[in-house]
Amino acid sequence: MAVTLTLDEVRDLATRCLMAAGADAANAAAVAGTVTMAERDGCASHGLFRVPGYCASLTSGKIVGDAKPSVELLAPGALRVDNRRGLAPHAIAVVMPELVAAARGQGVAAAAITNSHHFAALWPEVEMLAAAGLVGLAMTVGKSAMAPAGGTKPLYSTNPMAFAWPRPDGPPLVFDQASSAMARGEIMIAQRDGHALPDGVGIDVDGNPTTDPAAILKGAQLAFGGYKGSAIAVMVELLACALIGQPFSFEATAADNNDGGPVTSGEFILAIDPARFGDADGYQAHGEKLFAEILSQEGTRLPSDRRFANRARDPHPGTEIPESLMEKLQALS
Repeated sequence: MAVTLTLDEVRDLATRCLMAAGADAANAAAVAGTVTMAERDGCASHGLFRVPGYCASLTSGKIVGDAKPSVELLAPGALRVDNRRGLAPHAIAVVMPELVAAARGQGVAAAAITNSHHFAALWPEVEMLAAAGLVGLAMTVGKSAMAPAGGTKPLYSTNPMAFAWPRPDGPPLVFDQASSAMARGEIMIAQRDGHALPDGVGIDVDGNPTTDPAAILKGAQLAFGGYKGSAIAVMVELLACALIGQPFSFEATAADNNDGGPVTSGEFILAIDPARFGDADGYQAHGEKLFAEILSQEGTRLPSDRRFANRARDPHPGTEIPESLMEKLQALS
């Protein structure tokens, strides 16, 4: 059985759950906003599905619900945010205007978000940059879930990254993807709903290939493209952890209280002003040529086209969530 909620009801329910668990109005509003955007765009694995985990970490005290992030300008194009163990969406909202201004002033700027808890999709932050006419790249880590190429034990998290390119008309080109063959939230939903997974998603605790989501969640996920995805995961660990003084996935996992919520982690966000790179009048038109060539082949689409199509539905039909999740959220609220 499923329950249908309007987007306003999604936002209200998420806000009430978060505030009941200890988040203040600013932090709850930021998280509820990202949850609502995910449900609006058809990304169930990052919508209301995540709220119980946030609430568990707020209740346990791992996440500080009234954290007030502070921004320090280390250099003209380098910003560091101390999120004081708070929820990542609020820190992103706080630093974004300063990051945009720095990128416009310098051509390139980066923000290091530290002492934070990221449990959401990454595309909201890079879309914010694209809306300001900037190219955006963001990456973060979480709990160990994915084995390195050739290995059999979790070491990296799914190590997602997101990229956005502004376009002259309509939404930007955006991708948001894990370094693993499948996002962990999608595996968890498959376990909840009793679905088998494709080959190549993960292995069991003995290192054997399996399509059973429960066995993969106990074992390890696999990188997309084998050693290629594994190499990208290493890059994410270095940029979102070592570069900015934050724990690697395995270090964050070892220190976690296992309450079901996000580990303490960092996030690296890069903003580029394309107008500063010598082709201010032509870069968008040139990019559109590439997109037209891609779409000229039957069966192709641009990254996030389906998500933007879901967003554009008018009137929006709302979102369906399992009755079991609704009952859990009502209890939390």
